[in-house]
Amino acid sequence: MTPTVPQIAELVAPAAWRTVDFISDIHLKSGEPANFAAWQAYMQSTPADAVFILGDLFDVWVGDDAAGHAASDFDASCVHVLQNTGERLALFFMHGNRDFLVGPELMARCRSTLLADPTVLGFAGSRWLLSHGDALCLDDVDYMHFRKQVRRADWQQAFLGQPLPERQAIARGLRRQSREQHEKRGQSGEPYIDLNADAARLWLQAANAPTLIHGHTHQPAVHALGPGLERVVLSDWDATAQAPRAEVLRLSAAGLQRITLA
Repeated sequence: MTPTVPQIAELVAPAAWRTVDFISDIHLKSGEPANFAAWQAYMQSTPADAVFILGDLFDVWVGDDAAGHAASDFDASCVHVLQNTGERLALFFMHGNRDFLVGPELMARCRSTLLADPTVLGFAGSRWLLSHGDALCLDDVDYMHFRKQVRRADWQQAFLGQPLPERQAIARGLRRQSREQHEKRGQSGEPYIDLNADAARLWLQAANAPTLIHGHTHQPAVHALGPGLERVVLSDWDATAQAPRAEVLRLSAAGLQRITLA
């Protein structure tokens, strides 16, 4: 696919901010309480002035009404953590490929601000381009077609108009299909599909920013993109892995620092 530049939003940090945190790909779900506990402990204790959640906080989100449903106690617990965090610091949320149906109702309840993807953050004397990252995976053609479909307003309106149990069943089916495709790729030896470097450079140049911060790929690293340009990849979280993963990328006047929580 040909790289294009979407509209880029801008956010200028208040002068009082000294530290901001970036996290993504926590993939909260009821069957993994250790991940929830690690995330809850972090949210309750971070010294940051602002937390930016760059997508896939939830493993799946089928609509803001799910958190108020009697069968969704886990979602309600997640919302409670977000509410408490939003009361004491600035909280920002960006859609991921798993939770793109998070809407204004949840953001209002959690005192959180929904960020466009991508957004430039002006902070610590520089400009930082923030994205979940999936929109830059141009070489994953099947996923890009799927993404275009489910991000349409008419598709989302039709989906959210269905009863909650039906939405949950559809989401389970999509997750099962995604796992099967991932397993087939692994078995066939197909190469891992990363962000398109040309598209990432194009976005950075259009944003007049030297650094792209993103998640989605679960491959934490720093990639040089040419003179003065780089992308920094956030870690996913898995507190039950053989080598537990839970990282925060912390930004201050001293620069970027990876904080390992597990």
